[in-house]
Amino acid sequence: MSSYLTLKSPIEHETEARRSRFVCAIAPAGTTARAAEFIAERRRLHPSATHNCTAYVVGQERKGDDDGEPGGTAGTPMVQALVGRGFDRVVAVVTRYFGGTLLGAGGLVRAYGSAVTETLDRADPVRMVPARLMLVSVAHDQAGRVENDLRASRHPVREVTYGQAVEFAVAVGEDEVAGFTDWLATLTAGRARVTPGEPVHLPG
Repeated sequence: MSSYLTLKSPIEHETEARRSRFVCAIAPAGTTARAAEFIAERRRLHPSATHNCTAYVVGQERKGDDDGEPGGTAGTPMVQALVGRGFDRVVAVVTRYFGGTLLGAGGLVRAYGSAVTETLDRADPVRMVPARLMLVSVAHDQAGRVENDLRASRHPVREVTYGQAVEFAVAVGEDEVAGFTDWLATLTAGRARVTPGEPVHLPG
């Protein structure tokens, strides 16, 4: 796993190329379903646009849609712009209002790619770093104090499960796993059971 950039909230910016307007909106998208929702929202906002071209990068899922522009002139350069800037878990929609002058294939590639990069230039990105979901299991008589200490720490508690024992799912940076395990052992006099779980990302 490696670090990547993403967004906290959507951002929009408009560019122009030979009188055609290109309105680019980029938003965070943790799943392809969320990306599809955002694309549908933008198409509803701009029903009279000439094209609503789209791109998203969600982990290994990378997809661009030219929406009627010549093949490879819109969606692909948009995906390349997102990946080239190191972004993941994001979706972009570039809405074009035709200005009367044809741009040609090269002009379209530049227009759609630069619409995305110029919008990203105005964004306030969040760097996400590799982390591990650590599963911490403690007896009920220790759970209250352990939960208080966990929530006071810099490691976010993602979930708490009550059963025969109390289990906390805690996101810990990959480079802090050993220190976190030692801290818990000291905190609970060695009574906590700590098991590494799935890889995740945290704001770095």
